[in-house]
Amino acid sequence: MRKILLYLLFLIVVLPCAAQRKEIATAADQVKSGKKLEDAEKSMRTLLKDSANRDNAKIWKVLFDAMQKQYEQGNEKLYLKQKYDTTLLFNTAYRMFTDMETYDSIDARPDKKGRVKTKMRKQNGALLNQLRPNLYFGGLFFIGKQQYSHAYDMLNVYINASTHPMFEPYHYAQKDARLPQAAYWAAYCGYKLKDARKILNHTYNALKDTTHHESMLQLLATAYQLESDTTRYLQTLDEGFKAYPLSDFFYPHIVDYYSSQGDWDKALAYTDSALIADSTNVTVLLAKSTLLLNTADYDGCFAISSRLTKSQPDLATAWLNAGLAKFNQGVSLDKNLQSSAKTRRQILQLYTEALPFLEKYRSLQPNAKDKWGLPLYTIYLNLNKGKEFDEIDKLIGK
Repeated sequence: MRKILLYLLFLIVVLPCAAQRKEIATAADQVKSGKKLEDAEKSMRTLLKDSANRDNAKIWKVLFDAMQKQYEQGNEKLYLKQKYDTTLLFNTAYRMFTDMETYDSIDARPDKKGRVKTKMRKQNGALLNQLRPNLYFGGLFFIGKQQYSHAYDMLNVYINASTHPMFEPYHYAQKDARLPQAAYWAAYCGYKLKDARKILNHTYNALKDTTHHESMLQLLATAYQLESDTTRYLQTLDEGFKAYPLSDFFYPHIVDYYSSQGDWDKALAYTDSALIADSTNVTVLLAKSTLLLNTADYDGCFAISSRLTKSQPDLATAWLNAGLAKFNQGVSLDKNLQSSAKTRRQILQLYTEALPFLEKYRSLQPNAKDKWGLPLYTIYLNLNKGKEFDEIDKLIGK
């Protein structure tokens, strides 16, 4: 009975080991022949799923060799201008990088005496150093394919290599000129994915990319907005506005925020700063006329908006602001129930001056009844314009 148990134990322990050795040998032969390389890689990955095999250097080596041979074959086809899917080349380089870095963490574990003696770090690092540019260009390639998640993963590995112990001899942080660009494009992928963490992950390097510095600040502002971090959102908008006052991003966003909070003083302060940078900027001038309208500075609003109607005759909001400036002045005076005849004449004069601007706005924006309807109704009523009043009364009634 004891002999039978020992024999069964032998079968349980030895036979799987023999099968494993055979599987490794088969994969090694496939690598050597350069055929069925995907099968060789797949079989080694299957073995590595068993935690008992994670320290087996032979399995890792065959896995690396299978991937390297695939990469070399693909690269050769591209060099010879033969038909080959570029995606496969980039993905193979990516798998080699992530797998070799995983093995390096195993290879670098201290022994029982606390000593670290890596066996494959130097040779793996040298190989990956040659492959690393493929991660950068692969990331850009997949951005072009709008595969932003995969593009981010590739760029993330490319960037993180600058702090990985395997690559210390190459001093990427100091010598890699592509590092800031890679960080920016990684943030761009995060923006496309609406993932604030991915946008912010490599901020330090991304802000060094002078080509995309303005765009990176926009991405940062977006990330803080996604995280509802109002303080940093406003700080970034302020930094971006001061560096790029003519940008069509920072000024509108920061003015929109302060306007939504009813903080007209700050909104006007940024507007005046923007006009110092460009006194003829139509967008900023129009924004200032709207802010002045909201703060009841009707004379200031009319001065700007009426001037814009002459230089920009199709700018609908300028016509609206000019008309409302005069109309609101009239309404303010009309609130006094005991107004004098002189005041009444002033009211009618203001309504008369407002009328052509509001009618022009209506012609430019016929569907914006919610903006021109009530003012024109009031003006036609007060100026005794029967035909026009009847027409707009029916419109409002509908």
